[in-house]
This record gives sequence, C-alpha cells and structure tokens, in this order.
Amino acid sequence: MTHDPEPEQSAPRKRALVTMKSVSKTFSSGTLALTDMSLTVRPGEFVSLLGPSGCGKSTALRIIAGLGGPSSGEIDWPSSQINARGLPDGDISFVFQEPTLMPWRTVYGNVHLPLQLTGVSAKEARPRIMEALATVGLADFEKAYPRELSGGMKMRVSIARALVTRPKLLLMDEPFAALDEITRQKLNDDVLKLWKETGISVIFVTHSVYESAYLSSRIVVMRARPGRVHEDFALDANVEKNEDFRLSDAYRNACDRVSRSLAAAMYGQEGH
Repeated sequence: MTHDPEPEQSAPRKRALVTMKSVSKTFSSGTLALTDMSLTVRPGEFVSLLGPSGCGKSTALRIIAGLGGPSSGEIDWPSSQINARGLPDGDISFVFQEPTLMPWRTVYGNVHLPLQLTGVSAKEARPRIMEALATVGLADFEKAYPRELSGGMKMRVSIARALVTRPKLLLMDEPFAALDEITRQKLNDDVLKLWKETGISVIFVTHSVYESAYLSSRIVVMRARPGRVHEDFALDANVEKNEDFRLSDAYRNACDRVSRSLAAAMYGQEGH
C-alpha cells in the first residue's frame, strides 16, 4: 500500500510549488525505478528524500528537474509559469553529487555560466554573481580556479552557481556524500542558514539518517525499488539547529524515528 503523500503534521496550507502525481518510471533496460510515486512540496519546505540504495531517489529528483520524463503520471507546477518544455521558467536549480565545475573558468566564471546562457548582460550579472558568492562565503575567491579549491569549496561554488538564477526550488542530489565528516557538517549548517535566509524550497536526496534528521522540515522515506513513498512526516520546525542540537534528545529522537521508518521501508512493513 502506498502512503498518502501528505505529511502527518503541517503548517497552514500554502499553494503547492510542485506535485508528483502517481509517477512511474521504467528505463529502456526494463528496470522499474519508480511506481505510483506521489509527492507535494510547498514553498519554504526543506524536504529530504531518504531510502535504500537504488530506490529511485535520484530518479525522482531528475524527473522533477525535467532531466527525464515519467513513464506515467505527471508533474504539476501550480505556482509557476510553464515554458514550452513543460518546465517552470527559471524556478529550478540542481546541485549534483559532484561539483561539475569547468576547470578553465574561474570561480566567478563558473557562477556566471547559468546567467550567461540565458542572455543576462555582464553588467547585470556581476552583482548577482557576487551576491551568490557572498551567500556561500566565497566572495574573496572570485578569481580562483577549481584546482586551487578544496572539495568543500568546490561544492560551495556549485551551490552559488545554483543560487545565482534565484530559483524557487533547489534540488540537491547527495551533494556532500564524498566529503569528510567535518566539512559535511559545516556545509549542512551553511545550507540550513541559506534556506532560512532566502526562503527557498529544497528537495535534498541523502542516504544519511543523521543528515536528514538534522536538515529537514519534512522527511520522505522511500521503499526499495520500485521506489514510492513509504512514509512522509514533518519534524519540529521550531527547534534551533546548531551544535547543541546535535547533542540533544530531540535530535536523537528524530534520528530514531527516521531509522525505524527506514528499516520498515527496507523490510516491506507499512509506515505509521
């Protein structure tokens, strides 16, 4: 049985930003990656997609981004102006698992790229680029090249590049998985700060129970392939997320809740 995609707890209802309606995806190899996947994301939410390896988390994210179409079902953008490709104009940005920076371009040049591709003039682009770099703490590195940066700094550039278009929705596909734990925790804090300051919506794919419990306002636990929603629940949005929270009973309880749901998803039990 597929669970209602609405979370157990919610703030007063806002108009949906994006909705997946009974989406299924079968690849040309015959692999059924998603089946009857339904999910609604509203403005200002930080939603983590968590599930067993190969459950279709990244596939769902790419379908939302328009990087592949569903085999059945639909994606609806009720709050956006839709272009000829069926996607919202300028409303989505994607941060991949790897920073995917152009090595011959400076930090500034890499962040400039999405604006350049949409015809924004150099004069108009500069304040937006510097604003995005300042947001991720890299305003002093605009002339640096990717080879001169640490892994964490490269990922910050990738996030700045995603933010420079001022999207409504930021899609993040395990962006910190390859980083050491200290860098990962620091970037978790940075992303939370960015989310709070900008009011952007985030869908964040992760394998980490601890990361999802720390970052999210909502967690969507997916079942093993074919992926679909096993459980969808909200976390306490009023808790301050910082080092003290990482040592708190509230965090331990959140991790326990997520762990139990993930275990049930893996072994085919129903959600709560």
